[in-house]
Parts: sequence; C-alpha cells; structure tokens
Amino acid sequence: MRYHNITHDDMLNGTGLRVVLWVSGCTHCCEGCHNKITWDINDGILFDEKAKKELFYYLEKNYTEGITFSGGDPLHPLNRAEITALAKEIRERFPNKNLWLYTGFKWENIQNLDIMKYIDVLVDDKFIIQLKDNNLHWKGSSNQRVIDVKKSIEKGEVCLFDK
Repeated sequence: MRYHNITHDDMLNGTGLRVVLWVSGCTHCCEGCHNKITWDINDGILFDEKAKKELFYYLEKNYTEGITFSGGDPLHPLNRAEITALAKEIRERFPNKNLWLYTGFKWENIQNLDIMKYIDVLVDDKFIIQLKDNNLHWKGSSNQRVIDVKKSIEKGEVCLFDK
C-alpha cells in the first residue's frame, strides 16, 4: 500500500482531533474530487514501519480521538488486505480510539468486508459534484452517508451516525 500523507490534529474528517492516513489509489475518479493527486495506486510513499510508527505516535496522544482512513480510496481492491490488517492492529492496540473510513463504494457492496469489524463510522458513496453541499457535515455531496457501522451490522440496516 502507498500513501500520500499523514496528517494529525485534523478536525474535518471525523469527530474530535484525529490522525488521517491519505492512501493512494482510487477507481472512482469523481468529477470535482478535492484530492485527485491520490488516484494513482502506484503514486505516493510506500507505507512501511516508519509510517506505522508515525501513526501510532499520534494515536498514543490522549487528545487524539481516533484515525480516519481517506485517500484516494482505502477500499481500492489493492489496498483492502493491508488497510484491514492495519485497522485490526489499531483496534487491538488502541481500543478506545475510533476508526473512520471514507470510500466511494456503497455500504451495500462492502458491508461484509472483514474491515467493517474494526470501523466505527463509514462515509460511503462517490462524491457527485451536482449534489455538492458545503453545509453538510463530514461529507461532500448529499448522496453520501455517514454510517454508524456497528449499529448497522447489529440491526441489519443502514443506521446513520448521529453525534
């Protein structure tokens, strides 16, 4: 897996102060995407132990609420195994931190992926420029959903995140 950046003290991509891993690779290529530089799966920096240590350093901070996986698309088919293993390791090592994930895939098509066992909140679906709304919280277009993953799995239906 490759990535473009690790940001910390982020307040825009989930609740509280967060660490964000911006992974490489996206198959959706949405018109108006704010992060086109991350589309190429072969671009960016190799995610290695040094990058993992950087993530963990910021996750160890008491004020860091959690991590957000964004990109690109963390669920690009070539990212899935590594991002799932990373999410599992973070969940085990930092059980009180929450994990958010942004993807262009719809919940209905990815709800059974192993990674969903570790994700708390999922922002799903492609960004559609015609549905862009700057007043939306944690999403860019009105078709996207901010999903409470654990509730949705438990109830067998999409439950929106409300905080």
